[in-house]
Amino acid sequence: MTMPEVEPEEAQELVQKGAYLLDVRETDEWIAGHAPDAKHVALGEVPAFVDRLPRDRQIVAVCRSGARSARATEFLVAQGFDVVNLAGGMKAWAATGLDVEADDGTEGIVA
Repeated sequence: MTMPEVEPEEAQELVQKGAYLLDVRETDEWIAGHAPDAKHVALGEVPAFVDRLPRDRQIVAVCRSGARSARATEFLVAQGFDVVNLAGGMKAWAATGLDVEADDGTEGIVA
């Protein structure tokens, strides 16, 4: 199976059109900085959270570099979800100049 992936600009466009941005990094990474519209569920918690994820819209999975979110994407695709992985993760997102905010709403960093 080929991993369905999108670049940061395409991911942002998908989210603006209603896709669910799922950040699967650890809590400390999330607190330091995440995409403004993202929802946080650490990778290890995804199986337990699967019943609360939307099945009626696409999911864009993201982590720091794209590896953990690729695992989440594979798992969720196998569960019947429409999921794409954000290639390069939050590092690519930030490098493209897209917004990163800390948990308190201030400018964030990719930890």
